[in-house]
Amino acid sequence: MVSGPRPRAAFTLVELLVVITIIGILIALLLPAVQAAREAARRMQCGNNLKQIALALHNYHQALGSFPPGGITEGLPWTKSLICWSISILPYLEHQSLYDKYDMNAYNEDPANKELREAFVSIYACPSESGVRDLDTPATGSGSSVVYRRGSYRCMTGRSDGTGFWDCNWNSHLPRRWRGVLHTVGTANLTTESFASIRDGSSTTLMIGEWGTVSHPKRRTFWAYTYAYYNASGAVPQSRTLLADYDKCVAVGGIGGSNPCKRGSGSFHPGGFHFALCDGSVHFISASIDMELFCQLATIVGGEPAHVP
Repeated sequence: MVSGPRPRAAFTLVELLVVITIIGILIALLLPAVQAAREAARRMQCGNNLKQIALALHNYHQALGSFPPGGITEGLPWTKSLICWSISILPYLEHQSLYDKYDMNAYNEDPANKELREAFVSIYACPSESGVRDLDTPATGSGSSVVYRRGSYRCMTGRSDGTGFWDCNWNSHLPRRWRGVLHTVGTANLTTESFASIRDGSSTTLMIGEWGTVSHPKRRTFWAYTYAYYNASGAVPQSRTLLADYDKCVAVGGIGGSNPCKRGSGSFHPGGFHFALCDGSVHFISASIDMELFCQLATIVGGEPAHVP
């Protein structure tokens, strides 16, 4: 008798489990590499954002003879927001149409400037930062009753002792040589700075950097909110300010309490954060940088022989 075709053997349960296990192991091995590649791309894009922002600041300087103010505010105790560095350079970032909608005769919190303060400007958003496209109400200030669009980058206002800052009128007791290139103007007779002001050298002076926090989202950066520290940072000789975690920074404690934590530097990139220097170069700075060196890099006339690591 002629036998028919033999039935095809199927996978046994054990064999199927072995195959699934092997596939799982391969995925587990490949996933970190894929994630690392994606983060490398995001980190590169973030650095490029800062490069374009620095170039826009240079073009602003070339057109007007000085850098823009870090911010301008008026009124006490709840200071009202006026123009700041990030609004000033919009025309140099190919956002002339958005800039044209800005009413300089109104405060940033006023209804007249609602469209601007809620606008998403992609170059102000680091792709590694979660939730950076969201609208939110800042924790404090006259803008805490309206929503602002989040951002990722803050100007460097200068060095602080933890009790005074260059983003508001708390700077009267600080040495003027500690000021940075993009501080608030109109307080302590401060005016805008220029390249001629940067006596420490443009290649060793911080200008625009990252600030992100994994906690307390209402303390994050809001790119068009000029009130105090929401788009401005300072350099304080306390390592806790580089944790990129506002709540943890406050818990560590130190001179000035929570105020230095509001003006920190940090990012969602592993190990550090980007900073654009006044010469337009962008550096990735380690979160473990010597804090005295970091503070020296923040000033424009400190006279320190600082070099970017």
